[in-house]
Amino acid sequence: MDFLQLPESIINKSGGMDKQQEKSAAVRDRGQTTADFCSIYSKDLLPASGGEEITREFLQELLNILLSYISKSSQRSSKILDFHHPHQLKEGLEGFSLDLPDQPETLEQILVDCRDTLKYGVNTGHPRFFNQLSSGLDVIGMAGEWLTSTANTNMFTYEVSPVFILMEEFLLRKMQSIVGWSDDEGDGFFCPGGTISNLYSILVARYHFYPEVKTRGMGLLPQLALFTSEHSHYSVKKSAAVLGMGSDNVVMVKCDERGKMIPAELEACIVTAEEKGLVPFYVNVTAGTTVYGAFDPLIAIADICHKHTLWMHVDAAWGGGLLMSDRHRMKLQGIERAWSVTWNPHKMMGVPLQCSVILVKKRGLLQECNELGAEYLFQTDKPYDVSYDTGDKSIQCGRHVDVFKLWLMWKAKGSEGFGSQVNRCLENAEYLYDQLQRRTDFELVFKNKPEHSNVCFWYIPPSLRGLPPGPDRDTRLHQVAPRIKRRMMEKGSVLIGYQPLGAKVNFFRCVFSNPATQQEDIDFLLDEITRLGDDL
Repeated sequence: MDFLQLPESIINKSGGMDKQQEKSAAVRDRGQTTADFCSIYSKDLLPASGGEEITREFLQELLNILLSYISKSSQRSSKILDFHHPHQLKEGLEGFSLDLPDQPETLEQILVDCRDTLKYGVNTGHPRFFNQLSSGLDVIGMAGEWLTSTANTNMFTYEVSPVFILMEEFLLRKMQSIVGWSDDEGDGFFCPGGTISNLYSILVARYHFYPEVKTRGMGLLPQLALFTSEHSHYSVKKSAAVLGMGSDNVVMVKCDERGKMIPAELEACIVTAEEKGLVPFYVNVTAGTTVYGAFDPLIAIADICHKHTLWMHVDAAWGGGLLMSDRHRMKLQGIERAWSVTWNPHKMMGVPLQCSVILVKKRGLLQECNELGAEYLFQTDKPYDVSYDTGDKSIQCGRHVDVFKLWLMWKAKGSEGFGSQVNRCLENAEYLYDQLQRRTDFELVFKNKPEHSNVCFWYIPPSLRGLPPGPDRDTRLHQVAPRIKRRMMEKGSVLIGYQPLGAKVNFFRCVFSNPATQQEDIDFLLDEITRLGDDL
C-alpha cells in the first residue's frame, strides 16, 4: 500500500465501508496490525504508561510514509515538486492546513500532515534536481540524522555528548590531514552552514591580530580592510557587517574571465587600501565559486598573504569535496597554507543538510577568542578531562550534532567511496559541457572546460537565433531562462537554477552533486529546456 496516499485511505466523507477500516484491513493482509489512530493522541505515546505498542505502530506508519517518499525520489517518472503559489498553500488545499489548533489533533491527522508536507515540498533527492549545490538523498546519512534526533543531545560538553564529542575530534583530525596540516596543528568544529563558518574565520582572524577587541570592542581598532574576489560568496560581506567592520570595507578584487581572482589585482588593492589609511588583515580565497565553480590561484595568493602578513582563509564550502578525489584534488593545491578553511560536506559529499566545518590552523585560537567560562556548563572540577568540553570554542551555546551522519557515511563509503562520488559528479559536468558544445540551440557562458561541476549556458530559442549580438538580443534573451524556469516548476519535471552575472544576462547554471544523476538525466534536461522554450 502506498502510504503517500494516506488521506484518501483515512478520510471518510461518503457512505459505504469506513476508509480507516479499509486501511486497517490492507495492513492486516500483510500480516501486520494497526491501531485506529483516529482516536489516539500524542499524549498516548511514550513516555505515557503502556505507550510502547502504540508508539511502535505510529512510528511504523510514519516509516511507511518515509519509505514510500524515498522510493519515489529515485523514480524519474515522479515529479520533483507539486508546485503551488504561497497563497494557495496558506489558504489550504486538499485538507492540508498550516493553521495551528487550540486543541490537540489525532495521530491520524498528524500522519496526514507528514504526508502532505512531503507532497507539497521539493524532492531534492530526485536525479533531475540540479537547482542547488546540495542535492541527493543518502540513505546512510539519513539514518545518521534519525539517530542524532533520537539521541537529542548537545555538543557543548563531554558529559552530555561523549561519543559525538570524540567523533568530532576524530573527523576534524581526518579533514585537517586531508587539507595538508600536520598532526600538531589544527582546530575547528561543525557549524550551521558555510556562512557561519566564514564568519568564524573573520572573527578569529580579527582576534589573532587584535585580541583586545574581545573585551574592549571595535572602538580601539584601526579601520580594517578585508579582501575577496568579485565572484566570492556574499557571506564575506555579510560577516563584515555582522562583526561591525562594515561591508564597505570588504574590497572586491577583480577576476579573470573564468571567475578566478587575479593575484596582481589583489596586491594592488592591498596597496591602495593602505594608502587610504585602512589596515588590511584578511583575504578570503574561494575554492569553487558558487556560480562558475572557479578556483582562485591559492599558491600565488598565499605568497601575497605571507608577504603582507595577512590571514588567508579558503572558502572551500563548495570545492572542498574535491580534496577527496585523487583525480581533482590538485585544483586546491596550496590550501595547506591557509590559516583557516571552510568545508561543507553537505554539498559535494552529499551529507544531509546541515554539515559545515570551520578548520583553523592555530590550535586553541577558537577557544581563546570565544570562551567565557559559564560555570553552569564548563566547571573545571569535573571527573574527566575537561578539555573535551568544547562548547566554549563556539559563539553558540546549543549546537546541533552534525558530526554523526558524516562519520557514519565515511564508515559506509570510505575515503575512496567519497572520491568516486566526486569523480562521477564532475564526469557529469564534462558530459553536459560536451553536449552543449555540439548543439546549436545552446551557448556556453564561457568556452573553458568546467573545473568543478558547474556548467553555465544559455538556451537560444528559434526566434533569437538569427539576431546579431547587441542590446535587443540581450534584452530578449534575459527573459528566456526565467520563463522556462516557471514552466519547469509548474510541470515539476526538472529543476535548474539561473541568474545574471555582471554584464551577462540570465543564464542557466547546472550543478551536479547528486550521485544518482546519470547521463540520461542530462539528456532529458536539455531536451526539456528545448520543449519548454521552443516557442519563446
